[in-house]
Amino acid sequence: MKRVLLAATTTGYQIRSFGEAAERVGVRLVFASDRCDRLDDPWWDQAIPVRFHDEARSVDAVAAALGAAPPDGIVAVGDRPVVLAAHLSRAFGLPGHPPAAAAVTRNKLLTRRALASAGLPSPWFEAARVGPPARRLAAAAPYPAVIKPLALSGSRGVMRVNDAGECASAIDRLERLLQLPDVRLERDEAHLQVLIESFIPGSEYAIEAVLDRGVFRLLAIFDKPDPLNGPFFEETMYVTPSGAAADLQHRMAAAAADAARAIGLHHGPIHAECRVNDRSVYVLEVAARPIGGLCSRALRFSSPRSGPAALLSLEEVLLRHAVGEDITEVVREQTASGVMMIPIPARGIFRSVDGLEEARRVTGIEDVRITAKPDAPIVPLPEGRSYLGFIFARGGRPGDVQRTLRESHGQLRFAIDREVPVLGPA
Repeated sequence: MKRVLLAATTTGYQIRSFGEAAERVGVRLVFASDRCDRLDDPWWDQAIPVRFHDEARSVDAVAAALGAAPPDGIVAVGDRPVVLAAHLSRAFGLPGHPPAAAAVTRNKLLTRRALASAGLPSPWFEAARVGPPARRLAAAAPYPAVIKPLALSGSRGVMRVNDAGECASAIDRLERLLQLPDVRLERDEAHLQVLIESFIPGSEYAIEAVLDRGVFRLLAIFDKPDPLNGPFFEETMYVTPSGAAADLQHRMAAAAADAARAIGLHHGPIHAECRVNDRSVYVLEVAARPIGGLCSRALRFSSPRSGPAALLSLEEVLLRHAVGEDITEVVREQTASGVMMIPIPARGIFRSVDGLEEARRVTGIEDVRITAKPDAPIVPLPEGRSYLGFIFARGGRPGDVQRTLRESHGQLRFAIDREVPVLGPA
């Protein structure tokens, strides 16, 4: 049985999806994760403990653990593992993304420079070290603008600002975020800088694809029906197939392929985000990994090899690609589908949700998953990094899916208590 090494964080939603896909494909998964290396298999997954900030030692640890039985393929799940996965691919002589290119995708400033150097449409941008240098950017920026951390994911820390005063306040807020314990734990020097770039108006789309030894293979284009104009950029809904004109879809796919080429990506999944207006298609970022969280459940594919009745998950497609199978004839199902990432309406303590069964009974809904834990603190963007859960739907047309997701979400009523401040000694 072939083996695929999955480089992932211990908290990733997608690990179970890959486990289910591995059983259907007939491959064995081996995990490399940032689990505790002081305890004996604390997650019961036999994962090899690695540290994403220390690629050299982590590569040695994986090589020692696997011994004379190297993997047949490698897949990265989530942003932080992509650089290590690239180093592991090179160490084991497997096709993958070059480590330097994977590192570019993990840094918004390096991505901007790579795309601009290749002559691709780009906004004005500048970066500075946190502190006074970052605050001086407020006087130089064209407004409206967007403040970004260099290496956080999921729109965390991203804020639109409309003048120098808002910019200075947003920089202060971002600097406080970059001092949070979970951010500092990453030990990433990119967190010492702040990026500011001009705001790009327009509609936003997501592109899911695979690079096959440099050849771009489009899997899906998602519409993002809800406007993303700030002040924060919480994504709520992905719907596919796209309702954009065929010519525009072709241009978006070409722009994503050009961006991946400019960065130097070569082999494996990519997830790209772009903005479109009457001037151009602007690629915002390209990630060297598949779509995150549980959102991949909105995608299903067919192929002649699997038969007309058998639909493949995205994870199955990626595992087959990782072990060298031909996926050129894989196509997305004809049914429209979508996912809503349930936004966090307010900071506080999540207690419960009502209306869950009503939400699931809405025609076209496939599942409603609440991932927030009862009695746990929840934090919205820009400081937060998670959602309350996910809603999945399928229907005849993309518009039907949008309406279904909104109707289902409207049935949910969340009980969120205010946080009680903890006072120290007088």
